[in-house]
Amino acid sequence: MPASASHTDVPPSLDPVALARWQARPLAASPWLHEEVGRRMQERLAWIVKQPASWCDWEPVRGGVQAHALVAAHYPKARQFIVHGQPANQRLAQSLWQPSVVSRWLRSVPAVSFATPAQQSVQMLWANMHLHQAISPPQTIQAWAGLLEPQGFLMFSCLGPDTAIELRQIYARRGWPPPAQEYTDMHDLGDMLVQQGFAEPVMDMEHIRLQFPDAVRLLAELRELGRNFHPGRFGGLRGRQWQRTLMEDIAGLADASGAITLTFEVIYGHAIKAPPRMAMAEQTRISLDDMRATLQKRP
Repeated sequence: MPASASHTDVPPSLDPVALARWQARPLAASPWLHEEVGRRMQERLAWIVKQPASWCDWEPVRGGVQAHALVAAHYPKARQFIVHGQPANQRLAQSLWQPSVVSRWLRSVPAVSFATPAQQSVQMLWANMHLHQAISPPQTIQAWAGLLEPQGFLMFSCLGPDTAIELRQIYARRGWPPPAQEYTDMHDLGDMLVQQGFAEPVMDMEHIRLQFPDAVRLLAELRELGRNFHPGRFGGLRGRQWQRTLMEDIAGLADASGAITLTFEVIYGHAIKAPPRMAMAEQTRISLDDMRATLQKRP
């Protein structure tokens, strides 16, 4: 995000119609990259002492079915909720979570609920690789906060600004519109967390560099992750000459062994939902529920 931009300027700069069309498409399986990021994020749960009694997975089919299984195995006694925005993916999730289909871990953990939990009912919210495709990241973070109990914690990941930087450089040199939306910087995401009622945000990132044997395989892998949702993208179909130029430019990225490297910046975030703030005046009335929430401190 440019230094002069505000959180209301998006990024991510997304075309809402194109994004809704993409998200409405049913998935046959979770993207490989999302599963890998989910596995890495699950390893970070070892740093957290608190054991949630209930947790919610936000869009696990897109975020990673296998990653969900890893989290469920990490918290075998915790009640699970699954939230899906698209009916097609919810039906897929329900079929994948049947004991005859999934591995044995499901038989030893509490039942999975395919419904949005009551407000402030879970102690951990897991959102893998979702926020970079949210039309309004602050509103999405606000929705996550609404599902968490005070002192509950959030674990999320998303793509960052350096994602596909090699492809962006090709498009910039050619004078073409961007090949993908702009992604939000992790420091701005940290600010959004605080603004939406989270405390102690911890943000970090890593660069995952994937190698592809040729341009055809690279573009096919990118199509599994999404489409170009940038509002300023090409307005119509391009011709064969444009496609040949793009393929040649991508092939020009190959190293001595012929491998083509593409960078993905992955941002990880962790934050705790702060207890409600009590406005103080000359005479202040505080409900018992708010008082209890305020007095509940972490061990």
